[in-house]
Amino acid sequence: MLSKSKLRLITKVAQLYHEKGYLQKQIAEELHLSQATISRLLKTADKQNIVKTSVSIPVGVYSDMEEEIEDRYGLKEVVIADAPSKSNEEILRSIGSAASYYLETTLSESDIIGISSWSTTLLAMVNAMQPISNVKNTKVVQILGGIGNPAAETHASHMIKRLSSLVNGEAIFLPAPGVTPKGSPPEIYMQDEYVKKAVDMFSKISLALVGIGTLEPSKLLANSGNIFSKEELNELEDNGAIGDICLHFFDDKGKALNTSLNKRVISMSLKQIKTVERSVVIAGGKRKVNAIKAALKGNNINILITDQYTAEDILK
Repeated sequence: MLSKSKLRLITKVAQLYHEKGYLQKQIAEELHLSQATISRLLKTADKQNIVKTSVSIPVGVYSDMEEEIEDRYGLKEVVIADAPSKSNEEILRSIGSAASYYLETTLSESDIIGISSWSTTLLAMVNAMQPISNVKNTKVVQILGGIGNPAAETHASHMIKRLSSLVNGEAIFLPAPGVTPKGSPPEIYMQDEYVKKAVDMFSKISLALVGIGTLEPSKLLANSGNIFSKEELNELEDNGAIGDICLHFFDDKGKALNTSLNKRVISMSLKQIKTVERSVVIAGGKRKVNAIKAALKGNNINILITDQYTAEDILK
């Protein structure tokens, strides 16, 4: 019995090959897979009766909707997970599983992975992953400050350590707060050699994994202490903020907001994330639909991993 994640990938490869006329080499380059893997997936598509005179899409696979979002927002790829219900727990688990499969199948040797802290979705992805034995020389870089409330900080450090272990890579931590206290500019923290080492790696990242936040912080982020005050959040709202990536807020067009609060954030900037070859946002749920749409409009990321309910709302 093939998993829905594998059926989704098989279906996508079959559509590109049989319906769009892509060569196997082109598909391999676009999906970051080997040509041998593409060949095997096409054979499996035949065996599973997915390929007939057209591609027969299995239940729980949403390749048509994936293609529609890709075309509308100019994305490299969209992965839609099949969530059993609209509950946040089910959506979180399904997206985390789909993201783990995406990473397991597309990670290349010597990839430098940037991953945000304080994201329950990214934590679900890491917890769902299996060890990847066929890659080496990878690095996992923390791209949002990971110091905060010790009780919550464990989640951030666990995620970086666990992911680096799963990909046989080196963990590079960012030992600084995500939001610095008032009167304590980020430049002070940059004097630390380990902070500087992590920040210097931002320009070398080939795969960025981020979540999307809203003006109302998630429970994990709130517990970490890396949040702005209610008055500061009101200021952001007055400036048109609708969501954030790595605590850098943007408006409903996805444009980065240039406020004084930006100067207190220690993380990869939206401008830097835009330049990454594969910038992947992993997010879903009703609460985040508007923020996800805004991030897509602003071309802040080029790959989206979400669930079918969120995808439907994005297309409305």
